[in-house]
Amino acid sequence: MWFAVVTFVFIGIAISVMAFKNADIETPAYTVVRKLGEVEIRQYPSMVVAKTSLNSASFDQAGNQGFRSIAGYIFGGNENNQKIAMTAPVVMNMGDSASMYFVMPSAYKQESLPIPSDKNVQIETVAQKTLAVLRYGGFSSDEKIKVHCEELRKSLQEQGIQTVGAYLYMGYNAPWDVINRRNEVAIEVVN
Repeated sequence: MWFAVVTFVFIGIAISVMAFKNADIETPAYTVVRKLGEVEIRQYPSMVVAKTSLNSASFDQAGNQGFRSIAGYIFGGNENNQKIAMTAPVVMNMGDSASMYFVMPSAYKQESLPIPSDKNVQIETVAQKTLAVLRYGGFSSDEKIKVHCEELRKSLQEQGIQTVGAYLYMGYNAPWDVINRRNEVAIEVVN
């Protein structure tokens, strides 16, 4: 009995430590331009990303494949075998030409990053943009993403805000994080 209690307490402490450890991961700087209830309109600066194309816009079907490709790059799958710090969020473009990218740490310029070993990973600069963002918790799936994209769409439509491009899914947590999960759906808005 005591063994089970000690094990349970240890697991709880380990989960809490891992949740706080993720707080040290760099995220892109953005400015909240305005709030519309649960929706934030955010201005993001240009960012350097490691990006890969996906064969599907399905988070459930293609999310792991895309993540593995880009994670391989930052864990040393590049011409210098250089490890690059993990950042958050992982961004998935849910459009017809689906893709996934990691924002590179702000200390790097595009030309200072090593060339990826995987020919499906490209280093690009994403232009500055304004995004409407809706945050939610828990674990994501195609169905949850669809529900939150629809909620975001309705909110923007009610406000008369025009959008451009495809919806984005942004995930901030490692797969083993079970508490304090942060997910967001976003779409670019016309200024």
